[in-house]
Amino acid sequence: MEPQLSHRVEGAVATVVISHPAKRNAMTAAMWRALPPLLDAFACDPEVRAVVLTGEGGTFCAGADISTLQGSPEEAKGLAVAAEEALAAFPKPTVAAVRGHCVGGGVQLAAACDLRLAEEGALFGVTPARLGIVYPASSTRRLMSLVGPSAAKYLLFTAALIDSGRALRTGLVDEVLPDGGLDERIAELTGVLVSRSQLTQAAAKEFTGGRTDRDAHWAEQARDNPDTAEGVAAFLERRRPCFTWSVAAPQRVATSG
Repeated sequence: MEPQLSHRVEGAVATVVISHPAKRNAMTAAMWRALPPLLDAFACDPEVRAVVLTGEGGTFCAGADISTLQGSPEEAKGLAVAAEEALAAFPKPTVAAVRGHCVGGGVQLAAACDLRLAEEGALFGVTPARLGIVYPASSTRRLMSLVGPSAAKYLLFTAALIDSGRALRTGLVDEVLPDGGLDERIAELTGVLVSRSQLTQAAAKEFTGGRTDRDAHWAEQARDNPDTAEGVAAFLERRRPCFTWSVAAPQRVATSG
């Protein structure tokens, strides 16, 4: 079977599967290139309200398949960064479901997701120091925002693998599930995510990502939005709200002056 990013859509959740089991789901050049357009398609699909990224079988991603990355190391690094940034910029909630090894480029992808859930036994490592590669500045900042400067330095300086317990304590992952419990928890979490206001989520993604210059845009989006009235009514009536705002639909643009 050829290395690929396979995907499926069930209900409002799209699942992207890193599939290269012969090399512990290492990302080939073609796989790095395939991720941004795939995410673009999901961003434009109003039926998709959340994305899960996982690996085939018992491994998340062991990094980059160096044998497929022709050209200079900088070109190879650029492919990984482009995919990582596309994932970070995706306007809907993203969840990494991690089993087994999550190393190198695997950490880049997991860190670019909004939330990271791991199964006990998962191992994490940021390993460019083993190869004499400079880890990208954007990836370093993203890692540091999750685990703090000291833990980021430990991971980068040593290239050591840490277990799921330490990853949880440092903030690299949000939850650790017992063996066999990850799929059920992912289904539960994504069920919650797709039931919430996409307007709130999209604005929160930008604000937590540092886009504080867009207050006017989101104020305009929220003004007279039917989701606000629906949320209040559902709360008072003790029912599940039915939110209709979608990032995939044409949006009003805030104007100045």
